[in-house]
Amino acid sequence: MPHLPASSALARFRVIDLTQVRAGPTACRQLADWGADVIQVQMPEHMRGDDTLGGQDGSDYQYTHRNKRSVTLNLKEPEGIAALKKLIATADVVVENFRPDVKFRLGIDYETLAVDNPRLVYASISGFGQSGPLAERPGFDQIAQGMGGLMSVTGLPGQGPVRVGIPIADLCAGIFAAQGVLVALLEREVSGRGQWVQSSLLQSMVYMMDFQTARWLVDGEVAGQAGNFHPTSIPTGVYKARDGYMNIAVFGSKIWERFCETLGAPEWITDPRFADKPSRSINRDALNAAINEHLAHHDRDYWIERFNKDGVACGHINGMDEVFAEPQVEHLGMVQDVVSNRLGPQRHVGQPMTLERTPSKLVRAAPKRGEHTEEVLGELGMTPGDIAQLKARGVF
Repeated sequence: MPHLPASSALARFRVIDLTQVRAGPTACRQLADWGADVIQVQMPEHMRGDDTLGGQDGSDYQYTHRNKRSVTLNLKEPEGIAALKKLIATADVVVENFRPDVKFRLGIDYETLAVDNPRLVYASISGFGQSGPLAERPGFDQIAQGMGGLMSVTGLPGQGPVRVGIPIADLCAGIFAAQGVLVALLEREVSGRGQWVQSSLLQSMVYMMDFQTARWLVDGEVAGQAGNFHPTSIPTGVYKARDGYMNIAVFGSKIWERFCETLGAPEWITDPRFADKPSRSINRDALNAAINEHLAHHDRDYWIERFNKDGVACGHINGMDEVFAEPQVEHLGMVQDVVSNRLGPQRHVGQPMTLERTPSKLVRAAPKRGEHTEEVLGELGMTPGDIAQLKARGVF
């Protein structure tokens, strides 16, 4: 089946996905979900390494590679490289996450490819960047979480560094790379030229530290672990009602007053221990304990309804099964259906933003390795005989 766009938004663009594992495939999934013709290039089955997410039939892989086509090419053979270059000549974008030296050795680096395709946007995703003292180091999500500062502020005070529960460095590097590709494509409309886009796990983590970076660079303050409580907005954190835990976020003096009244503790508004932000910061532990005492009189649903009605942000702390039972999640239509020819019906989370005229949808389940090789080579003008010869020589 030829290109089946998931959206009309990016349907005019072709993307060659040379990536594996998570960060690169995430970038390409973003482009595929908005309609780009993403062609995933992998090594043939008999040569593949451990480049999949839980196996090609696993839920992780299926989620990450939906809306793409797949070809196999043996890039250790000259014919494989030649076929890849012929494919890239038809493309708008290449995304790769090789070690920095590999693309140069294969002759598929940006400078080389741009000679014949000056409009090419070439995105590289790495652990630490394309140059510098750590450029050749292998990158891994948790390593970047630690080096970028995230683990130093995650977890309960005094318990030691804690990783977050998702591969956030991989995901952010991939999403930022996709954003960079889109920016480069927009700029290409003015200049007529492509460019090299670079993203890394380390850069993404440093950027995602956001206000914590400002606390150091501007204020000279090194943040520590604050656990489940916001380091500067007090009281904001995890609190325990009669039947379990909930989140409450109180930001600003007006909301603080509403919170006290709704909780049934209006005297706190003038209590010198809690009357202003600095006082609440100094007496954080006493305040949190007092809040839990009040919350213990009723269940979470009681408090969540009352607080939200009075303009105080709060909500349940859901397990994954509870997330998808949330009426608002159902209303937003985040879960979409798709059918895999091999695995049957599947449900996946779609894109987290909505475009009114050009929505994203799931139109194709993750492909089997090399499922579209002959189809795509045919689109390049190769005859059935040409394709048969390449197959016989183990090029795909």
